[in-house]
Amino acid sequence: MHIIKTKESKIFIGNDVLDEVKKTLEKYKDYQKILIVDENSFNYCATDFLIQTELANDVEIIELDSGEENKTLEICQYIWQTFVELKVDRNALVINLGGGVICDLGGFVASVYKRGINFINVPTTLLAQIDASVGGKVGVDLNNLKNIIGVFNEAEAVFIYPNFLRTLNKKEMLAGYSEAFKHALIADIDYWKKLKTNLLSNDSLWEQLILRSVEIKNDIVKRDLKESGERKKLNFGHTIGHALESYSLSNEELPLLHGEAVAVGLICETYISHKVNGLNHKELKDIVSCVTNFFSYYDLKEDSFQLLIGLMKNDKKNKNRAINFTLLKTIGEATVNHKIGEDLILEALNYYCSLKK
Repeated sequence: MHIIKTKESKIFIGNDVLDEVKKTLEKYKDYQKILIVDENSFNYCATDFLIQTELANDVEIIELDSGEENKTLEICQYIWQTFVELKVDRNALVINLGGGVICDLGGFVASVYKRGINFINVPTTLLAQIDASVGGKVGVDLNNLKNIIGVFNEAEAVFIYPNFLRTLNKKEMLAGYSEAFKHALIADIDYWKKLKTNLLSNDSLWEQLILRSVEIKNDIVKRDLKESGERKKLNFGHTIGHALESYSLSNEELPLLHGEAVAVGLICETYISHKVNGLNHKELKDIVSCVTNFFSYYDLKEDSFQLLIGLMKNDKKNKNRAINFTLLKTIGEATVNHKIGEDLILEALNYYCSLKK
């Protein structure tokens, strides 16, 4: 088992990690425990989790519908009302068992209820294991604007059990891979080279993938928990990616997964990096070729471009009403606080459309 120290807690990674959850729960033996799940983590992960941690007879379970469309204040209100009905006090522990939505939502719910109760994360998807569950960002969407309501608050601990990934379909696994691409592109060219060989294809490599991504993110977050500077590097691919995800939630029957939207964002923001931040043409082609090799082309419509620009103008990362980007200088190195005009953003979106085969 690998143990990574964060600024305020610890992250445990390994297929023996549920034993560590059991030990941790002993510290909270007198606490009321609430397990927050969605129907997927309840159906595919909860039984194994409850048996191995011996928690089955000592927990209240709140099951939610899955999907980003449920990461809302209305769902928070439902959970808080349930807490009130259960007479949950400050001596309570929230256990978030699920993907990125559950970790974001559950962490936020716990962070503000009665001015804060303890919570731990047990992420069950690749995206949550390598990104969403670590770093202390918790929050919800408002009117489909991504994560616009939230706080910084680290979990008491994060327990990453790679075997949970066996419950995922190919689409869900791949969605997490775009966040691994992001980590490599902003910080580690050697990791980028490994990711191009497809670490998803061999389950014996999953733990290695998770560990390196978590190390990269944690190293940045420890130096800049509240995103005043360096942590902004982790937003690469997410300015356009978040706008596209928000648009998809409002306009499509089958919205893009977060990781799928980020994959489009990576390509567009790599193009912008090439135009204004010194990323050379060879690296542009390398990144675009790799991302398009793993992710199917998304049919981006030109008539959506102005709507996407409007969504970007509401991005929480902006300052002084300028759309703010993180860009690559080279593979493995990123720079922050680039104010990019609408014309170049439109050019990047058109560049993505030109890739359709």
